[in-house]
Amino acid sequence: MKTVIILGATGQVGQALLQLALQHPEISHVVAPTRRPLPPHANLDNPLIDYDALPETAIWWKADLALCALGTTLRQAKSRAGFYRVDHDYVLAAAKLTKGAGTPAFGLVSSLGADASSRLFYLRTKGETEQALSTLGFASLVLVRPSLLIGGSRSSARHLEAFGLFLGKHLASLLPRHYRAVTTTQVARALLEAGLGAPVGLQVIESEQLPG
Repeated sequence: MKTVIILGATGQVGQALLQLALQHPEISHVVAPTRRPLPPHANLDNPLIDYDALPETAIWWKADLALCALGTTLRQAKSRAGFYRVDHDYVLAAAKLTKGAGTPAFGLVSSLGADASSRLFYLRTKGETEQALSTLGFASLVLVRPSLLIGGSRSSARHLEAFGLFLGKHLASLLPRHYRAVTTTQVARALLEAGLGAPVGLQVIESEQLPG
């Protein structure tokens, strides 16, 4: 039985990830550090944290697997600097603490088209985050790169969810498969199952590879 850390458990993919992890037969304990409290569960540890001042010595950083669904939007962040702080700096800070505590495997929800050399700020940020994670020395690193997302309860769009909802429902057959909308549950399940499998080295799961 495994212990899993979930970062970003209050977001769209994070909520789906948390529910799947709490129900998974291979997982006995979930640690989900968040800014605001989560509903209690017998198998859940929910430390309240501030990502600008993470508790570096907390014993719960050590687990069998850490999965990250942290992310924001430019509208929420209100600036490129704010967006970069969440989608790059917070992710890296937490990843370093899990690695330093002895967690051997890490998984991240990234984005279709993530590329550190992209001219597009969003994709460049995602690519730089992936690139930085790959240097930390995790025995297993899983990157899931979803296209447009459908699902979740947040009103503001992440990964252009509103656009994805329209395209996914009305124009799916006209789009190349890697651009078709996917659900938050599809993304969460792929990240969780791949992470638990702990493939040696780097595994990248592109949007068109996500199971239906």
